[in-house]
Amino acid sequence: MYRKIMSFLEAWKESKHRKPLVLQGARQVGKTYSILEFGRTHYENVAYFNFETNPKLSKTFEENIDPNYLIPILSHISGQTIVKEKTLIIFDEVQLCERALTSLKYFCEDAPDYHVVVVGSLLGVAVNRAKFSFPVGKVDMKTMYPMDMEEFMIAMGEDTLVEKIKKCFETDKQMPTALHDAAMLLYRQYLVVGGMPECVMQFIETKDYILVRHTQDTILTSYLNDMSKYNNLNEIKKTRLTYDNITIQLSKKNTRFQYKLIKKGGRASEFENAIEWLCLSGIVSQVYKVEQIKKPLENYRDIDAFKIYVSDLGLLSAKKDLTANDVLYMVEELNDFKGGMAENYVNVQLSINGYRTYYWESERGAEIDFIIQRKGKLIPIEVKSADNTRAKSLRVYMDIYKPDYAIKLSTKNFAYEDNKKIVPLYAAFCI
Repeated sequence: MYRKIMSFLEAWKESKHRKPLVLQGARQVGKTYSILEFGRTHYENVAYFNFETNPKLSKTFEENIDPNYLIPILSHISGQTIVKEKTLIIFDEVQLCERALTSLKYFCEDAPDYHVVVVGSLLGVAVNRAKFSFPVGKVDMKTMYPMDMEEFMIAMGEDTLVEKIKKCFETDKQMPTALHDAAMLLYRQYLVVGGMPECVMQFIETKDYILVRHTQDTILTSYLNDMSKYNNLNEIKKTRLTYDNITIQLSKKNTRFQYKLIKKGGRASEFENAIEWLCLSGIVSQVYKVEQIKKPLENYRDIDAFKIYVSDLGLLSAKKDLTANDVLYMVEELNDFKGGMAENYVNVQLSINGYRTYYWESERGAEIDFIIQRKGKLIPIEVKSADNTRAKSLRVYMDIYKPDYAIKLSTKNFAYEDNKKIVPLYAAFCI
């Protein structure tokens, strides 16, 4: 299946300033598959090492992490002749071998002609361990996410539709109604299936939502296991409580995160470590409120006011135990959750595109779902789960800050009116 990360990897391979690459991201987003596929198509051979399936491998790194010492041994273990620039060396599940991560410093300094990629699911969590020496400044870093809406549509064989959507986004011209309706159905399917490659593959092959849900439940179980395996004993229960509560908070009219909803009398001091663990593991992301609309937005964030979104829409549906038909037909029972779900979807698409997202609130309660910096300009984004696009909050914001333009995402077709770019939800990946 087509993944956008391939173009990043090609640029990394050709770069004169290439360093060993650390590819991180939540479990099951397709890191190993993408790297192996890249190695197969762009190198003469691949030397692949997995620290989970081959625990003895770690001993090699305990003895010595000098590349001149390691290369002959790694060649022997993999049964591959490791040649500079022609072999891709892959260390998988690298969070299980801290010394392998440290060795990247020496690959960068003493053996830059070797192409090395390390893959880890919980590097954000592992790197925080006290004894961990992370090769700061000696590696390139890339975070991989689940498949976005564009990748999902291409996997579904809708390449032509994707091109049409991009064109309409650029020109603000309406999509033909039949194509708009087809794209909206794909959007709702994406809400159920999500972007985990295994789930997308199963859906393409079987169209069986129950089978997909079984896979999603398995992934959720592996996340819970990680919370026990890579966590401080005191924090395990709090981390699970917090994770379970995130989807409940998305059903509230105000989706701002509230500690007291995790448990009665809950406070930041009790749960902030749990939230940090979930963010570092790539399972969720935090979106902070900004108090002023000035560059850089990061300087004006309110550290006590934030929302939390999960990293995959399919896992969100599975966690809420939503049936496929409820989402596909957007039944009334979902009314409380539709807004939070649409917001979560947009945040996923924006994050994959590399945006740092924030939200804004006025003293009188007007709220803008997302503020991003796009092409040097601070742009407000309003998200509606239906075609009701009257947005008082957006009018308030535009009167105060006079942005170059605003973006309104809803189920309505493309348009441009009153300095607002109207974009259908399925086209969020174009932003």
